[in-house]
Amino acid sequence: MNNIFSKYLTGDKVIWVITILLSLFSLLIVYSSTSQLSYKFRGGNTEAYILKHALILGAGFLIMVYVHKFKINYFSRLSQIGIIVSVILLVLVLVIPNGGKAASRWLFGFQPSDIAKISLIVYLARQLSVNKEQLKNFKVLAVKVMLPIGLICGLILPADLSTALMLFAISMVLVFISNVSLKHIGAILGSAIIGFCLLLLLGTIAPNLLPRVNTWKSRIAAFVGGDEAENAADKNYQTDIAKAGIARGGFNGTGPSKSTVKNILPSAWADFIFAIFIEEYGSILGGLTLILLYLIILYRVIVIAKNSKSDFGSYLAFGLGFSIVFQAFLNMGVSVNLLPVTGQPLPMISMGGTSILFTSIAFALILSVSKDVFNDKNLANEA
Repeated sequence: MNNIFSKYLTGDKVIWVITILLSLFSLLIVYSSTSQLSYKFRGGNTEAYILKHALILGAGFLIMVYVHKFKINYFSRLSQIGIIVSVILLVLVLVIPNGGKAASRWLFGFQPSDIAKISLIVYLARQLSVNKEQLKNFKVLAVKVMLPIGLICGLILPADLSTALMLFAISMVLVFISNVSLKHIGAILGSAIIGFCLLLLLGTIAPNLLPRVNTWKSRIAAFVGGDEAENAADKNYQTDIAKAGIARGGFNGTGPSKSTVKNILPSAWADFIFAIFIEEYGSILGGLTLILLYLIILYRVIVIAKNSKSDFGSYLAFGLGFSIVFQAFLNMGVSVNLLPVTGQPLPMISMGGTSILFTSIAFALILSVSKDVFNDKNLANEA
């Protein structure tokens, strides 16, 4: 086993182990949660979905093995191309109709926002490290940092508000831990809030420009208003079913493949997979185990970022690691009704194609940074 790690799986061994565990958990829960899909489209053939999912996880693992071997400087240069490609793809999503809807999240079978998330984080890591001293100048900050954040998040927002807000929050955390003054950060946040309010006003006045504004309002109203909100039973039925599954699972769970709500819960294999996991494996073995694994990932990326030999490596590892953990807790928060419905998958657990592949790329980049760290320090054995 040590020979395998030293030869093929270099870098942080803890992160390697966690990604393997998450993949195994994913196979178990996706096999169970896709029963609804299999009976609807495959005549009950669940094996077709689990085979496809296993192949995607396998491809993601191979991506991690291959990509993490590259030097991190390579990703710094590549991010300049990635940010341009992301902008082009996001513009195409907005202008090319998909199924009669101009505001679709998909383009040619994948979501460009997955590319944009990684590209923006890597690009910001580059800008915050290369222009470390110049960022004290607000004009430089506006061009080098604010412009790419506003452009990418603004292009994602019309079709996918939750991803846009999540990416903006992650970007601001990166900016906060860099050399940017709090005064300038406050200016960025203020500008973003004013801009978002103006967009909501524009969407209300001209619904055709932002057709999803009413969806955003209804989800927030249903979440804030609870049972007293208008049509609450219709608007909260997903979270109500998820909570019923969690309650049924209790501490010990009902057992593998014995979930009942998976057959009636929309997107049981994606958005609400955490609820199915708790129902079948319980809040102790299921829920707390997943939470602990994601918290360990956060701890490991903090260790890697703290000990990286370059500012770029520090920002890169922390930004990508924080994005994975942040998305995980958004997904789990929706399942337990702590947050309004966002549509964010659970990283490395939910069934999906591009989501798993790009999460694998994010892990590969983190491991690339950790590889250089552990060449000098034996931090992999830290608690």
